[in-house]
Amino acid sequence: MSTPPIPRTRLLSLDVFRGLTVAAMILVNNPGDWGHIYAPLEHSEWNGCTPTDLIFPFFLFIVGVSISYALGDKIAGEQTHARMIRVALKRAIILIVLGLFLAAFPLIFTDPIAALKGMRIPGILQRIGLTFFISALIFIKTKPKTQLLIAIGLLLLYWGLLACIPVPGLGYANLEKETNLGAWLDRTLLGEAHLWKLSITWDPEGLLGTIPSISTTLIGILTGTWLRQKRYELGTKIAWLFTAGFIAVILGLLWNMVFPINKSLWTSSYVLYTGGLAIIGLALCYWLIDVQGYKAWTKPFVVYGVNALAAFFLSTLIAKTLTLTMTKLTDGKLISTKIWVYQTFFLPYLSPLNASLAMAIAYVIFWFLILWLMYIKRIFIKI
Repeated sequence: MSTPPIPRTRLLSLDVFRGLTVAAMILVNNPGDWGHIYAPLEHSEWNGCTPTDLIFPFFLFIVGVSISYALGDKIAGEQTHARMIRVALKRAIILIVLGLFLAAFPLIFTDPIAALKGMRIPGILQRIGLTFFISALIFIKTKPKTQLLIAIGLLLLYWGLLACIPVPGLGYANLEKETNLGAWLDRTLLGEAHLWKLSITWDPEGLLGTIPSISTTLIGILTGTWLRQKRYELGTKIAWLFTAGFIAVILGLLWNMVFPINKSLWTSSYVLYTGGLAIIGLALCYWLIDVQGYKAWTKPFVVYGVNALAAFFLSTLIAKTLTLTMTKLTDGKLISTKIWVYQTFFLPYLSPLNASLAMAIAYVIFWFLILWLMYIKRIFIKI
């Protein structure tokens, strides 16, 4: 996955924060056995927030920071706005198409009609594409104060929609998995055949959840704009970042009492809580790396961060291939290649929980080696 586009003014702490986030995403998405996962590496069943639930909002936050750094020096001249919007739209479309390709792979090559009929339309890259374009458009056409008001307005709007609008056919508003307004909208507009295959009645990256995810990206934009300010000392900027992050976390926890923190719904309280933690995380990286100069440990994460699109897309593609391809055992039984690798190289030597984690770590290291080679060869995949 990549934050389109990569900033021209390199902020090492941002590359590291992005790399940490993408490596964590690959780790939690690729256990050896989905039945044996340590609790922090699982998503919340519904309400609540685990460390794994922080990864996606952190990435959308990073998208926002990157927008600020990539476009901040260009928006002064309105004559360039149309071109900037076209470029942003192109990048968003590419992200959405890549996400749809992953959803249709590999059936798209053998039975395209069946692949399109059963293809999941919402998804991670699709949400990133939508939020990137809308947030970039807001950034190009508005000032920071307006961006803040839009972010707040979207969170209040989303709260009102889910908490107050009666769900058609049900007659009342609710926040349950299959009966909330977002789930109804996805089933109505997209159809159950095009939703998350593990549920088919609702989707964690559904259409309505795009509204608050834009606020997550706008929080990143505002953070990037603050970091780019030249009239404040570094200490002042960092202090205010920690303060803003702490306030956002507290507000998110307070809002949680009436609008629960929930990743699948991407609730407004979840946006504030995770956005605040993202601000604190980036501020800490910025202080350690860009201010204090502790850079010796950063290279592995930079390697992931500058080729994030290749890391996410290719790792997902290969993981899906390993799951779908079959390996024949000595007794003639066929099992998935992923299961064969897990049972051959990890499970015999470790407990199921540790074997599952070890395979996920091995997959992260495998992609690090590939990305390191790309880094050495100066191969950077951008859109």
